Amino acid sequence: MKKSEFIAQDLLSKIYQHSGSLPEKLPPERQLAEEYGVSRFTVRKALEKLVSIGAVRIVQGSGIYINPGVGSNPLVYNSITEKKFAEISFKMLELHKRRPDKEEQQVFDLSADDFIWAFTRLRRISQRNVQIEYSRMPAREFSDLNQKTIEHSIQQYVLSKGYAISHSLTRYQAVTVSKEQAHILGCKKGIAAMHITNRGILQGGKVYAFSDIIDIDYSCTYVIPFNQDNLAFRQT
Repeated sequence: MKKSEFIAQDLLSKIYQHSGSLPEKLPPERQLAEEYGVSRFTVRKALEKLVSIGAVRIVQGSGIYINPGVGSNPLVYNSITEKKFAEISFKMLELHKRRPDKEEQQVFDLSADDFIWAFTRLRRISQRNVQIEYSRMPAREFSDLNQKTIEHSIQQYVLSKGYAISHSLTRYQAVTVSKEQAHILGCKKGIAAMHITNRGILQGGKVYAFSDIIDIDYSCTYVIPFNQDNLAFRQT
């Protein structure tokens, strides 16, 4: 683990350790550098990550402030969501309309006579290929889906249509990259990757997008409350 990543996670851990009486600010950058035995540049990189995930804000000349509520709420961030939109770009590889298969009918609550959009896009972070995303969306609700939309934010597009996004259901599985995927991503066949299956769900329960993602540079951090009931259930 990089020093800056360790410092970011350690500071986040300390913020949650003090959730009952949360301090208003973190120590100054110079003091943190001394405590961790690293350069101020390394500390700055760690703080940039905490800013990007909404844990702290930096006020020039005043200090590093912990955002209200951060110590009492669950937090999940990954190698995509911690990046600013300016660092992320998409390239559409394929888009077509077709009938849904049996699984897609179940996911979107459609009949065999309905249509879905199926598209593939390449996600790049800081000009580096990191993900192939295979997605499906119901055509009836999103009739004007096009290349411009696919190469920008799908969530912003959905919100612009007047829908309210509720949550997502996500599954992770370790896989290796196929020959076809390696060709698209520009990497070696057989390297380790993460297969991410995701359903984007609207308020009311309807699924607006169903995606399979192959990511060759994936990391994820969770801060979640301890669940005593779940532990007891698993021990029975």
